[in-house]
Amino acid sequence: MNKKVPIIACLAAMLAFSVAPATAGGWSSPPDDPLADGLALPLSLAVGTNKSVLFTHTVFGEPPLGKLSKVERDGSITDVYERPGWDVAGVESRGATTFFLESVGAGGDPAGLEGYLKAINVHGEVRSIADLASFERSNNPDGKQEYGFGSDVSYECLAGFPDFPPARYTGIVDSHPYATAVQGNTVFVADAGMNAILKVNAVTGAVTTLAVLPPRPAIIPAGLKIPVDMMGNTVEVPECTGYEYAFEAVPTDVEFGPDGWLYVSSLPGGPESAELGERGAIFRINPWTGATHLWAEDILSPTGLAVSNTGDVYVASMFGNEILKIDAWTGKRSVFLEAITPGAIEIHGRTLYATVEALPDFAASPPAPPAGKVIKADIR
Repeated sequence: MNKKVPIIACLAAMLAFSVAPATAGGWSSPPDDPLADGLALPLSLAVGTNKSVLFTHTVFGEPPLGKLSKVERDGSITDVYERPGWDVAGVESRGATTFFLESVGAGGDPAGLEGYLKAINVHGEVRSIADLASFERSNNPDGKQEYGFGSDVSYECLAGFPDFPPARYTGIVDSHPYATAVQGNTVFVADAGMNAILKVNAVTGAVTTLAVLPPRPAIIPAGLKIPVDMMGNTVEVPECTGYEYAFEAVPTDVEFGPDGWLYVSSLPGGPESAELGERGAIFRINPWTGATHLWAEDILSPTGLAVSNTGDVYVASMFGNEILKIDAWTGKRSVFLEAITPGAIEIHGRTLYATVEALPDFAASPPAPPAGKVIKADIR
């Protein structure tokens, strides 16, 4: 396998599948007074000092401009950091330090991959903490993980399967650092290319693999269509139907719960269409040992999550067009908020912050102006 569809392309391809939002829950629609609007791809956010809200987004152009911006308490918006041609993501704030990720080349030639964990202080001084792409090239955490069809599938069947996704393979060299969680001097990074959670020493820059997410298997039905690009184009799978295919589990967010464990949202690595159903999941990971447990599943395109002080988990179901609440004790889920393509969630005290209308229609002609917003809602 020589390429992997980037996470944004996977999300864009899902636009072809219409999913109606649920009707029960706390809020019926987002508040009318967004903290920021007119954004493209606002896919991560954090609460900083003095209740300022930090978020990453993209300004489309040649090349696109990855940005980290901030909404102050008075509503003013300032740009904190930007880099042309790069994806800026995974913002997290601790005191006077803001951590973030930047990457380029995910899905291409491994030699061209670049990805870094960085930090910026209140004076705008940026330092690079760790080179994550180099770690991937040297270690490839999921390199021994088997994906695709198992040994029960004949070579005759495999011969008719498309080149992409491949019929059977192990984890390739690919890195797309996407989300962070910080505890003390340790930064946990969810990398959507590695399919792994990394531990980074924020002082020394040392990187280790905490956990590799297990594959998400599904039976391949006849007529299944697989996304192949960012325009929502698909290819129909002609052979090997009726067999189980182990899709890659793609981490999209990582947060600490009050129990001290990490909670990780994950896309299922394949289409979330009517044929395969809602296959997104949340994993619970021990931050000391890396022990990984499936905590919740059957979630449509979970792109972000947050954990309240009571342990309840809020999940952005991007193509469910809703933010779900999962009760920490019963596992019962309800709709907290109906919203178009929610992307990221953060909880600070009793306030939930989220990005909505986060994903543009890449196939629209002419392109519609960005409509992404940063909102807040009370979780009492």
